[in-house]
Amino acid sequence: MVSVEEVQIVVAHSQRATLRVGDVFLKVDGDPAHADIEVRAMAMAPVPTPAILWCEPPVLAIAAAPGTALGLLGEPSSASPAAWAAAGAAIRSLHEAPVPPWPGRSLDDVTAELDRECEWLFANQVLPTEVIRRNREIAEVALRPWKPVFIHGDLQITHVFVDGDEVTGVIDWSEAAPGDAMFDLAILTLGHEECLDDLLAGYGSDVDRDVIRAWRSLRSLVASHWLIEHGFNPDEPGCEFDVLRSRMQEPGAI
Repeated sequence: MVSVEEVQIVVAHSQRATLRVGDVFLKVDGDPAHADIEVRAMAMAPVPTPAILWCEPPVLAIAAAPGTALGLLGEPSSASPAAWAAAGAAIRSLHEAPVPPWPGRSLDDVTAELDRECEWLFANQVLPTEVIRRNREIAEVALRPWKPVFIHGDLQITHVFVDGDEVTGVIDWSEAAPGDAMFDLAILTLGHEECLDDLLAGYGSDVDRDVIRAWRSLRSLVASHWLIEHGFNPDEPGCEFDVLRSRMQEPGAI
């Protein structure tokens, strides 16, 4: 009998599932457009990405990225300051690359989603009212015109792999599009705000920290509903609810 590698479920919900078989990741997506964007974005991105082995919609096979993730939500990052700086330099090269030819989300889209998701949070009382209101006020800073750049769009800390002080791979490109550079920086440091200085040592200091902070609040507000509906817990240590509640400890919070 031929031996079969153990199949590991990496993530699974009603929209998408990712399985690991040995050193191969199989991504199954209900929307074939996601796989198309991922393949195109990885071909365009001037940063290390895993090899695409084959694509037969709705399945995309990708080789495992070498190294380990930059960190995990809820845990201190074990990556060195130099590794964070290398991640910053890689993101800078992405943001300076030609913008993808497909459309990204508009300011109106983002504003409408924020309003809709805040209404859901208020109605379902999943957080204290003052926490939602405080973060909605902070999120307002991100709602301004931006110069579109090539963004990853879902640059979670688990999507950047390093080996020592070198970036070895950036994964999960299905949300790549033209967008606000500050969004990527905010998502990568979500729950790891203490690493922002190290990240910017490689990225550069020409950033708006208030906008980065605003995107963290905005992302945490709009993601919570989806996470809850798909069986994830935004109230785990270091995750979205912790980010939102932490704003109540800042000067000026009511």
